[in-house]
Amino acid sequence: MLLTVTTTHAPATDLGYLLVKHPGKVHSFDVPTGTAYVMYPEATEARCTAALLLDVDPQRLRAQRDAFDLGQYVNDRPYAASSLLAAALAKVFRSALRGASKDRPELAAAAIPLEVRVPLLRGTADLATRLFEPLGWAVTAEPIPLEPEIGGESRYLDLGLSGTLRLADALNHLYVLLPVLDDAKHYWVAPDEIEKLLRSGEGWLAGHPSKVLIARRYLAHRKALADSALRRLEIDEPVKEEEDELPVARKASLAEQRRDAVLTALHDVDAARVLDLGCGGGALLTALVKDRRFTEIVGCDVSSRALDQAARRLRLDRLPERQRDRVKLRQSALTYRDDRLRGYDAAVLMEVIEHVDPPRLPALEASVFGHAKPRAVIVTTPNAEYNVHYEGLTGMRHSDHRFEWTRAEFEQWARNVASDRGYTVSFRPVGEAHETTGAPTQMAIFVGNEAA
Repeated sequence: MLLTVTTTHAPATDLGYLLVKHPGKVHSFDVPTGTAYVMYPEATEARCTAALLLDVDPQRLRAQRDAFDLGQYVNDRPYAASSLLAAALAKVFRSALRGASKDRPELAAAAIPLEVRVPLLRGTADLATRLFEPLGWAVTAEPIPLEPEIGGESRYLDLGLSGTLRLADALNHLYVLLPVLDDAKHYWVAPDEIEKLLRSGEGWLAGHPSKVLIARRYLAHRKALADSALRRLEIDEPVKEEEDELPVARKASLAEQRRDAVLTALHDVDAARVLDLGCGGGALLTALVKDRRFTEIVGCDVSSRALDQAARRLRLDRLPERQRDRVKLRQSALTYRDDRLRGYDAAVLMEVIEHVDPPRLPALEASVFGHAKPRAVIVTTPNAEYNVHYEGLTGMRHSDHRFEWTRAEFEQWARNVASDRGYTVSFRPVGEAHETTGAPTQMAIFVGNEAA
């Protein structure tokens, strides 16, 4: 991954003094995830560019697993700017981030013309503009298109920034906001991250119009940490509680309302043996275990890490044997047939289908509705029409969503599946509905024609 900083302040080569890196050399630094290099592709009196190149070693990412076992090898981390690049920036340009320069102290304290380029990072153009423009940057954020035969735009940007700022301010903006745009951290976020955020945000974060969003994303959506950071900034604005997406502010979170709606639907179809497909860390499984009506509960996920989290969340090792025997955790991909999933009363796909690439949906339909063919299937997914009510939300509700459907799109898909696979389908809203945009979550309840 790459980041460049350019200045036209004369003499431009003084950028080397501010960064404490000689323009005539290539500098290398060992970092926990690979090797960082600093070099100068151009260095003249009129214009000087410093490039920070992070060469990520995938084998060093073993501690950072994504949604599947090979996540440390097969992902975009070596290429798309993220907290990995921010961490390298903090190590390599430590003095410049503090605004310290032994050789050019007056220049370090002065605003100079700067251009920043990050040619590949995850995020949306709207969010990039919203984050950087209030800080005095002119923003150019160009979505990177997919290959011509596929068409459309990818989830990645080519980001350009230009403005007249102190170099230290510019680097601190990047240190904080690159992980915010990516909306992910490559390491465990502990309370000491609050200090890093406040130190790097000194002088600009408290007055930023998107400070709540910045605190929440920088602190990995850990509400207690974000609340603490905002209190220390003397901001009397609570951070909304959330699980995987921006929820509606109410006494019961949208995640809780969604689980309750699924439980109600399972009771309505008289299900006792239930599959939780794409169970993740076990949020729904925990609710199912508490209800004695469910005599057999199976959690399935493609990620062994998610299944380990679910086991810990359920405290399977501490449950009485009779309770533990009700629960099974199985690793399985929903786009492939699995005989172990056949013969159940009901299957739940709670906030799952939107994480599947659209070309793979027919495979999911075939394996779940065709091969496993439970007596009932319950599907929930975000209602894209409702997204306008989420303050600060640009794009989709979660960075891993492949699509979000309107009510009409969801109903058309569900009716087609029901017709093709021998089910009847009905629909229910989940969450407080708006008269124009509907509810935040939409639910489809499929019942096999033989059981209807």
